[in-house]
Formats: sequence, C-alpha cells, structure tokens
Amino acid sequence: MEDKEIKELEKAVEQIWEVARRFGLDPYPTNFEIVPATVMYEVGSYALPGRYSHWTFGKTYHRMKTMYDFGLSKIYEVVINTNPAYGFLLETNSPIQNKMVIAHVLGHVDFFKNNTYFSKTNRRMVESVSTHTHRIMEYEFKHGRKNVERFLDAVLAIEEHIDPYFFIKRELPVAEERRRAELRPREGRYDDLWRLEKTEQEVKAPITDDEKPRERLPEKDLLFYVMKHSPSLATWQRDVIAMVHEEMEYFVPQMQTKIMNEGWASIWHARIMRELDLSDNEHIEFANLHSGVVSPQKGQLNPYYLGYKIYEDIERRWNEPSKEEREKFGRKGNEGHDKIFEVRELDNDVSFLRNYLTEELCEELDLFVFELIEEEDWTITEKRWEKVRDQLVSNMTNFGFPYLQVEDGDYNGNRELYMKHRFEGTELDMRYARKALEHVHTLWGRPVHLETIIDDESTVLHYNGDEHGED
Repeated sequence: MEDKEIKELEKAVEQIWEVARRFGLDPYPTNFEIVPATVMYEVGSYALPGRYSHWTFGKTYHRMKTMYDFGLSKIYEVVINTNPAYGFLLETNSPIQNKMVIAHVLGHVDFFKNNTYFSKTNRRMVESVSTHTHRIMEYEFKHGRKNVERFLDAVLAIEEHIDPYFFIKRELPVAEERRRAELRPREGRYDDLWRLEKTEQEVKAPITDDEKPRERLPEKDLLFYVMKHSPSLATWQRDVIAMVHEEMEYFVPQMQTKIMNEGWASIWHARIMRELDLSDNEHIEFANLHSGVVSPQKGQLNPYYLGYKIYEDIERRWNEPSKEEREKFGRKGNEGHDKIFEVRELDNDVSFLRNYLTEELCEELDLFVFELIEEEDWTITEKRWEKVRDQLVSNMTNFGFPYLQVEDGDYNGNRELYMKHRFEGTELDMRYARKALEHVHTLWGRPVHLETIIDDESTVLHYNGDEHGED
C-alpha cells in the first residue's frame, strides 16, 4: 500500500471516529494495522495473535487461505476485543473497503465495551495468551511435544463444554491454587524469568480436609470439573486445562452475541459511511459492499442481515409506535435511538430473538424451518412465526452444542465419571459421542459413562479405555 493511501486512511480513521462518537458510540481506543493476507488469515485461524501452536489452528488456516487464494472467500477485517482494541485491515482492500471496515470495527468495539455479557472479559487477553504459549512451550520441552499435543487434542475436544454464565468466579481448591501458583513465573521483573515449574517434590504438599473440593452436582462446566477433580492428571495437565478454560471464557460472550454483535457493527458502518464525503463512485462501491454484507443467503442464516433488520425494526417501532403500543407499553415515540442502545447493553442473542423477532419480521425475511426428511430431501416443516422464532432460540441455546452435565464423579464408588445429556429433541451423533468419550477418558483416567436418549429410549454409553459399550 502506498504512503498516500496510508495517509488517506489515517485521516479517514479520525473522521470515522468523530462521526461514531457523534452517533453516541463509545468504543475503546482502537489501533488499526494494515497486514498481508498471510497475517490476516493467521490471526483469523488462531482467533488471537500469539496463541499456542496446535494442528487444528493450522488446519483452519490452510482451509481459509486456500479459499482466499482461489477467490472463493475473503476476510475483510479481524478485530481483537482488548483495551485498547486492535483492528486488522487487509492490504489488498480498496480504500473504500477499508473505510467501511474501520467503521464496522468501531461498531464491534463499542459492543465489546458496553454489552453486559462482556463485562467480565479479560481486556489483556493478548498478553495472557502470550503467557499461555510460553508455558505450553515449556511443558513441551519437559514432557515432549507429542505428549502435550495429544493431551491438548483431548482438552480441545470438550473445550466448548464450559458454563457460559461464569460471572460468579469459582475458586480452585486451595491446594491446587497453591500448586499452580508455584508453576507460574515470578511477579518480579527478572526473578525466575525462564523457570516456570519446580520439581514434584517442591510443589507437592498434603491436602487437608478443609482444602478438599466441595462438589456441587450436577455441574454444567465439564472442563472445569475435570480440571478440579480428575484423579489422574498431573499438575502441568491441570494448568493446561486452566489455560484453555480461560481462553474459552474470553470467547463465550462472542458466541453468545454473534447476531447482535454483527448486526450492531453493520447498522453503524452503514450510517457512519453515509456521513462521510464520498464521491459518486465511492458511494456506488460502498452500496455494493454493504448489500453484500447485509443480504439473505440461500440455505443459511446470515447473522449480519438478521441482526441489522431486527435493530432497524426495534428503532422504527419505538420511534413510531402504534396506538396499541402507546396504550399497552406506554411508548411515547422518538425513543428508537435510546432503545437500541439499551438492547445493545442488556441482551444476548437468545433474549434478542425471543423479545424482538416479530411476526411481521419473520414474514418480511421469509424465515422458516426446514429439515432433512430423507437422504438429500430438504423439506420445509414449519412456517408459523412462533415456531420459527423458538427454533432459532433453541438452536442458539448452549451455542448449538449438546447440553452435558456431570452427575457423579465417584460413580460405582470407583471414581468413574457419569455424565448426562439433557436431551431436547436432537439425538447425539454416535460416532462423535464415542470419540468424545475417549477424549474424556484420557482426561479422567477412569471409566466414563454418558446417559442420553437413542430412539426414544434412555441409553447409557460406556468407555473403559479399551472398548465401548451401551445399555
């Protein structure tokens, strides 16, 4: 990118920031970097810069970069939720593309800062991830890279199974926290800079009755429970799980607010860009870009489009309430701006859809439920708007993952792990369920069991380390 274009973008950032603030947005200070596609897709595949190495991230990078190289897809921007925030711009973007991306990023950062589900987010996560990477590299050096990678395979296989409502901090067992503290680098600037762990003799200490964990079952947070109570994990393995858990806590609010977040960024990039002094050609290019972002997609739900339309509808209904809405809800009119900012602050995707996806919107957006009835035969099975709304909400509950909970950590009096699938109409994929049990067994070290529903009958899957069973 030429110096002239960079100076133009620097000026555009200042203008866009001023317009965003005038609209009422309140983002963190945001640093923008112009990067080549290799960097953009590396950050996109790892989700955070400087994250530890694992083959799954490399697989994601290869797929995304290949799609880009063949012109099948393109990432225009990546934004990191920190304070200050970071926005990455693709160097091959046109000037108008990057201006729109800058406005879009500021919408995201405003959402990150002000939505209540992000209130406990670690705003220094890049530094935390760098520390995690260093610790994992030390474990690879001591215990072998293959051993650490195989252990990470098991941890990442169940990383989504944490409690999304972790606002109340749960403490580690006292003895375990003491051991983990011994593993961490010293707080001083130079003391033990590279010495991350002591010998087993140094960190071992007897656990008193007061320090033994008190189980609260059933437990939704499978990863946290295994970290605390597994009878077979070494101290370094518990530390690895704790690091993965901390990173998942960072990502959970983004998973809870995908539609809201993208809709918010889209509605503000549109309004900000309309306030800029653009040429006719730039206006046309922007209109084409914007329509590509907020347009329906065949066979799938576009979160940008859905969120954008719901925010617009909320604003319209609170600005120009009907007679019935005035009488029933006490709406006075011209309250749309304040209302969408209130929604941005208090809701997540589930409450957003449940409260604000109306019958009129469902009809306008032509939303319906379709299912695979027979092989390669997709059939529309529901068009009633309440059912469509409820199905969308159901799909987003627990991020679409099976809802599992720990029922017993001492099943059969033998320290076996007993889990239960809270069945809500969708059966587990048996191939994946059995593979997941193998990973859980790796972490637990004793036989594991999973109760679920198969063909309308209660079934318990078992894995003892050698073979699978069910009854």
